[in-house]
Amino acid sequence: MRLPAIIILLVFIAAGVVLGALNADLVTYDLGFASVQLPKGAALLGAVGIGWLLGGLTAWIGVSSRQRRARRHASRPEKRPAVKP
Repeated sequence: MRLPAIIILLVFIAAGVVLGALNADLVTYDLGFASVQLPKGAALLGAVGIGWLLGGLTAWIGVSSRQRRARRHASRPEKRPAVKP
């Protein structure tokens, strides 16, 4: 299982290098308070990295809140209706 994963990783790394080499032009980003010039490949890599981090953070928050809610629900004592004899 490791060999196919390594091969796929190397293919994507090679594609990233080719993409970065073919898009070496500088792009200017105006952020309102500053202006930044980056190569297109670096801007694309940065956007993908930020999206990956924000997606992971969103998934982590969703899972942890669901687990917290389940723990809170499990710690409550069960309320059984009173049975009259």
